[in-house]
Amino acid sequence: MKRLIINADDLGADQSRNAGIFEAIEAGSVTAASILANGPAFQDVIRRIDASACKHVSFGIHLNLTEGLPLTAGLGSITGADGCFLGKKEGHRFLMTEGDGVLERDIMVELSAQIKALRNAGIRINHLDGHQHVHIFPAVIQAAIRSALEFGIPWIRIPEEPIPAGIVEKTSHDLRDEAAMFIRLASAARLRIRKSTLITPDHFRGLYLKGRLSHEILEETLRALPPGLTELMVHPGRASASRGDGPFSSFSNSEREYELKTLMDEKIPAMLVRCNLTLTPFPEVLP
Repeated sequence: MKRLIINADDLGADQSRNAGIFEAIEAGSVTAASILANGPAFQDVIRRIDASACKHVSFGIHLNLTEGLPLTAGLGSITGADGCFLGKKEGHRFLMTEGDGVLERDIMVELSAQIKALRNAGIRINHLDGHQHVHIFPAVIQAAIRSALEFGIPWIRIPEEPIPAGIVEKTSHDLRDEAAMFIRLASAARLRIRKSTLITPDHFRGLYLKGRLSHEILEETLRALPPGLTELMVHPGRASASRGDGPFSSFSNSEREYELKTLMDEKIPAMLVRCNLTLTPFPEVLP
């Protein structure tokens, strides 16, 4: 049996991103979404969830330690003088550090605050992943596992996937290098996750598809999926009419609309049939 979760990241980045993701949810092509608790459009996410019938969708926490304002003040080890996270490049650098007690304490405090923000808004959280995959970095993985267990979140993402033949050659060197780094970190994180009671999908795809998810590439990817449960990470959205200068200002662009167009294609159901795939949210875990 082949089952597929199509999970949209970055819900809450801005209203344009939210609008596109909810279009895909309402069309039935997105079955899970990961929410930025510190995203500027977090309250818009809550409003949209309350106003829509999302029973067929899983919502999860998209843990963020690199962009925007944290939900907790005074976290000097992970923020700059302005109180904001330090950005992707610098954030990735310091999250590679393991064994720094102050850093790991600040990370745990902020992860708990972000999860509590979703829970306090009435959102049932059934999966955990990271913005820019921060949850698998050496300084974060143990805090991510502890947080998931403490708050009863059963599923966690492991962004580890085989290099896709015929696709990787068409990707940029930067994307390939970044994907290779995430795969190495995910492989190490898997060993720690296996020692816990957390569960993961059998397979993961999406590292090499960011901004390139055409109808043809999607079908090529789905045809090659092995049996089991696969999480496909996607980034659909609407392009924002006005571009600000904040940390999430570049999130809603033409690449997001390109992915949305692919996911909204009326031929998707027939593609799933051809690929012998059943769409599903993250399955409920029985006690």
